[in-house]
Amino acid sequence: MKTLAALCLLLTLSGCSSLLFYPEPGQPVTPTAAGLKYRDVTLTAADGTRLHGWWLPAKSGVPLKGTVLHLHGNGGNLAYHLGATAWLPEQGYQVLMLDYRGYGLSQGEPGLPAVYQDIDAAFEWLQQQPETQGQPLIVLGQSLGGAMGVHYLSQHPAQRARLKAMVLDGVPASYREVGQFALSTSWLTWPLQVPLSWLVPDADSAVYAMPEMGGVPMLIFHSMDDPIVPLSNGLRLYQAAPPPKVLQLTRGGHVQTFADPTWRQVMLRYLDDPQHFNGVRRLGEIPNYPASPDSITEAQSPQ
Repeated sequence: MKTLAALCLLLTLSGCSSLLFYPEPGQPVTPTAAGLKYRDVTLTAADGTRLHGWWLPAKSGVPLKGTVLHLHGNGGNLAYHLGATAWLPEQGYQVLMLDYRGYGLSQGEPGLPAVYQDIDAAFEWLQQQPETQGQPLIVLGQSLGGAMGVHYLSQHPAQRARLKAMVLDGVPASYREVGQFALSTSWLTWPLQVPLSWLVPDADSAVYAMPEMGGVPMLIFHSMDDPIVPLSNGLRLYQAAPPPKVLQLTRGGHVQTFADPTWRQVMLRYLDDPQHFNGVRRLGEIPNYPASPDSITEAQSPQ
């Protein structure tokens, strides 16, 4: 099974970007199942492809704090990713969830670079809605959705300037490195992991777009246990990101972050003040060594 998965991933990443995507058609459930109010929305991409999304308004009676655009990962459709954002309306955030072309009820077939038009359509739709006017805008990108969001925003400075912050969860820095990692998990492909990984097109990877993201505060979640996107890949993405940035290491599976209420609270506190958030130590920005003279004196003083 691991061998098959590794080979499939290799084929996925080499030569046909449409195979990066694993869409599920249809709409098995709606946000009503989670007790949420919502409305179906239709967006139109620049090439005429009609896209489906859900608009989740902030809970009635809760002060409105901002708007979140959710870019989900490469599998399933909106229904499979509802858990990542279903908790936000109660906290005062209104949410646009988008299904890329070929997912759920959206038309077309997914592939790069066409999917960037879908992200562009979401930004344009949000810009035209009365309830978003004057409200802070946040992008929440998970896995492939986060990587595509970073690449898109690096090419669209006007949209980038609209953001209060960007939150990334389990996002690959490099498609090629993730491909090599997958190949390394099988004894059959392990000896060839390096040469085969060079077949993976890497130009659109987020790590190369990150230097263009200056001015956008970032909170980067990554699980130390992630079996899909290894921690080393997440660290590389964090290192490439310009400040202000925060890295929050978590535990558990791939993009399972918001199943834990602790990380929900971290995100909420971060969004209160992304420019100065200090609730999590900013690894890589605050050196651990050498220790300050004061701390050495304290350690040496008798108790």
